[in-house]
Amino acid sequence: MPKPYPSEFRDDVVRVARHREPGVTIEQIAHDFGVHPMTLQKWLQRAKVEDGSAPGQMRSESAEIRELRKRNRLLEQENEVLRRAAAYLSQANLPKRLYPLVTELAAAGIPVTVTCRVLKLARQPYCRWLANPITPSEVVEAYRANALYDAHHDDPEFGHRLLADEAREAGEPMADRTAWRIASQHGWWSAFGKKKARGGGKKAGPPVHDDLVGRDFTAIAPNQLWLTDITEHRTAEGKLYLCAIKDVFGNKIVGYSIDSRMKSRLAVSALDNAAAMRGGVAGCVVHSDRGSQFRSRKFLRALTRHRMVGSMGRVGAAGDNAAMESFFSLLQKNVLNRRSWATRDELRIAIVTWIERTYHRRRRQAALGRLTPIEFETIMNTPAALAA
Repeated sequence: MPKPYPSEFRDDVVRVARHREPGVTIEQIAHDFGVHPMTLQKWLQRAKVEDGSAPGQMRSESAEIRELRKRNRLLEQENEVLRRAAAYLSQANLPKRLYPLVTELAAAGIPVTVTCRVLKLARQPYCRWLANPITPSEVVEAYRANALYDAHHDDPEFGHRLLADEAREAGEPMADRTAWRIASQHGWWSAFGKKKARGGGKKAGPPVHDDLVGRDFTAIAPNQLWLTDITEHRTAEGKLYLCAIKDVFGNKIVGYSIDSRMKSRLAVSALDNAAAMRGGVAGCVVHSDRGSQFRSRKFLRALTRHRMVGSMGRVGAAGDNAAMESFFSLLQKNVLNRRSWATRDELRIAIVTWIERTYHRRRRQAALGRLTPIEFETIMNTPAALAA
């Protein structure tokens, strides 16, 4: 079965086909982007349906119907939770505990997530209670917290070390670090504690990965080392952001995403598009700078989902990602700075056209033996395919 193309890639190809210059055929555009002409024709027909210029059911309508059914089912479950909770809390036997009610509703087919959200309960404590209602460590923690609270109530000036001393005297031994953790969790601070400093410039966030590249931008096979970064450019409508991913083996841009906002989903979409286009990316190293988009939880989860390895350079060291910066420099000179751009859509078409048509298939690189990225990967992958 052929691998599916990312939706963002399909939309970009359709945009280029619709805004093609006179004399440029659909077959030429399909060849430039590496797709079959019949596939491009189907994409154009689907785009007409989505625009309302051709009959047919739009994807948004079918998705809306599925979403409404899902929402209706969720509302029924939430109403059932409220009805059962009202009946449970109206009983005369006290005190009330909601965790058994969550278990009863789960047995009746109501998901635990829905019940916890409606009753404003945290799911993790419920799961811990379900496995073991009261653990020995929680009992010890409670006694220690009581001793620290009593000491703090008697002397609010004491810090966590003095509170730990008082707790030890009361028969609850603990380390100073444990006393600090418990006191900080409950907000038992000394009355003479220092106030936090305000203002000051922002510092770059800590790295979530080690630098596994060390400025050695080489690879002996595809999908071994990818580089990624984000660039921006102004239009009359506002800024447009591009997150591109480059395979250093053949210097090919294996995936990209373009959006009007620089959020973590921009980097995640670029990574998902690259993984969908390439396949077999497990173990590949993805090197980036310390931007917040690449340190976000969404991007880290995307790396884990594709079984890839993250890598990060230093703060303010452009050379740690020089190979990616060189690509953006070419893009800046050949596209972004050539003229002023009126709309984001106009600039987007120019970017994807230059990447897929010029950079991949027409621009020969000395590092690749005067071959284009497409030619280099085709030649280098053919012996491996024959050997397999």
